[in-house]
Amino acid sequence: MVSGTIVAMGGGGFSMEESPLLDDHVLSLSRRPDRPRVCFVPTASGDAASYADRFLAAFPAERAEASVLTLFTRTVSDLRAFVLAQDVVYVGGGSTANLLAVWRLHGLDEVLREALAEGVVGAGISAGMNCWFEGSVTDSFGPGLRPLADGLGFLAGSACPHYDGEPERRPTFQAAVASSALPAGLAADDGCALVFRDGALVEAVSSRPEARAYRVERVDGDADEQPLEVRHLGG
Repeated sequence: MVSGTIVAMGGGGFSMEESPLLDDHVLSLSRRPDRPRVCFVPTASGDAASYADRFLAAFPAERAEASVLTLFTRTVSDLRAFVLAQDVVYVGGGSTANLLAVWRLHGLDEVLREALAEGVVGAGISAGMNCWFEGSVTDSFGPGLRPLADGLGFLAGSACPHYDGEPERRPTFQAAVASSALPAGLAADDGCALVFRDGALVEAVSSRPEARAYRVERVDGDADEQPLEVRHLGG
């Protein structure tokens, strides 16, 4: 496990909802909450320009000093200096497997490990949630969901985003944990985020009153799902 702060979002934020609550909470955790430096990493989407444009529109100059780090068409020569200069690294959704492969090829995985230890907040949605854990449920390999046991391992266990947003997420994650294809882990609904500090879960927060989070473990060969307490950021 690594030191530092990570916000793993099951869904929500600028790309999924109008509410700014989850993104504002991420900014509030940074070492410079007044107009922090926020870098978006859209690797999982193949560096989709439209995704980056939506991020930049959601983080105007009065809210943050925003930038985008692309790796398919790489323009940053010194990744370490660039990433360590940020206050937040915000990872977008898409293919978890492709994200991990590209990051490892460029050495971004080790740069992020150092950055988190130096106080940069790591955050992300969907694939940007999955990547931090040891394993996850992903649609990276074509239609349908499969377990992926090759995450960064910055956080212990496995992860499942979109737990209430996609019908097959819950049964697939539970089956993977029950069969030991994935280790015990955490699931988050759309609109819910899990906040970690130094590898430990600090709290679950939400932008939607009904959004929930769960711990899923293997008990006697079956999946045991236990709800976590969730704090609604809206009051």
